[in-house]
Amino acid sequence: MKTNKPPLIAHIIYALGTGGLENGLVNIINRMPTDKYRHVIICLTHATDFAKRITAPNVIVIELHKREGHDLGVYWRLQKLLWTLKPNIVHTRNLAALEMQALTLLLPGVKRVHGEHGRDIYDLHGQNKKYNRLRKVMSYVVHRYIAVSQDLENWLLTTVNIPREKVQQLYNGVDLTRFNQLDDTIKTDVLPPEFAKGCLVIGTVGRVAAVKDQLTLLKAFDILVKCDSDISDKLRLVIVGDGPLFTALKEQVSALGLEDKIWLAGDRKDIPDLLRSMDIFVLPSLGEGISNTVLEAMATGLPVVATRVGGNPELIEDHHTGILVPVGNSEEMARVLLDIVNDKSKLSAMGAAGLAKVQRQFHWDITVANYLAVYDGLLK
Repeated sequence: MKTNKPPLIAHIIYALGTGGLENGLVNIINRMPTDKYRHVIICLTHATDFAKRITAPNVIVIELHKREGHDLGVYWRLQKLLWTLKPNIVHTRNLAALEMQALTLLLPGVKRVHGEHGRDIYDLHGQNKKYNRLRKVMSYVVHRYIAVSQDLENWLLTTVNIPREKVQQLYNGVDLTRFNQLDDTIKTDVLPPEFAKGCLVIGTVGRVAAVKDQLTLLKAFDILVKCDSDISDKLRLVIVGDGPLFTALKEQVSALGLEDKIWLAGDRKDIPDLLRSMDIFVLPSLGEGISNTVLEAMATGLPVVATRVGGNPELIEDHHTGILVPVGNSEEMARVLLDIVNDKSKLSAMGAAGLAKVQRQFHWDITVANYLAVYDGLLK
């Protein structure tokens, strides 16, 4: 007896690893009703253990093992796969996957969605003419663009010149039940012994790569602990994440003589516990779409200091839920941090305001409902 299966969405991404884009994709799939849509994630390169975070049933993850540089074979492998899968919707994310939408022209009736989650380190402001020509050409075949921030939405409309009716701005959500569990006793459980109770912990979470610019935070922390302040001895820094610049960051910590005050935690799975061990969260990025880690920090009740880039000003109300600072300015970051850490009431008030903001505006149920509306609307 023939049964009608839910429509299939093929999500095409560059790789499935630790990152904001990937975190958003997995959270949406896990929370989407299983009777509404089926999902397959196609990685142009590879998938990591991050794929284990998928809890929804029957989600297929496929790796195409694209080689570095131009790999013409990946187009043929993907084309054959799409012919076999016959998806109803193909949803690509970011520039690395966008051109693959051209292959869907050979799939009759398929609907095309493309998500912009943040720009590349080599084109932080989205001004590269070659890339934008590709985006403009593909706009003739893509049915809907999803921008995860107002900043990206405005850029698609005014710089890339995508038609207004094709662009929709949808925020990511945050799991309030996972992060909003304040418990001071956890601090001594997850941090190194030298980060004893009584220390004031500044922290960040993110891939250790150039675009995240942890080096500026490191320099700001060095200024803080070497300034003439009553709390200098109590300050500690936690940098969570791994990536191509991890070794260089570790060497810089050693060169500054800060090994006893800085913990490079590497890639971790206990992010909620680590966030709860912090007193202040810092995001020193050169560029952002919408930062999942900022949302998670706010959901934990932490005040946030972040660079004034991308979607950060949409999340952080300056001097209310946190403070925005210029990019790459370690002196200003140190000044702002010193002002905050010397005022416990300010720490508490900003943290409470940030938590209230995410409770109002950034719940995954809202995000999933919005994505369902996009998919349903296209298939009508």
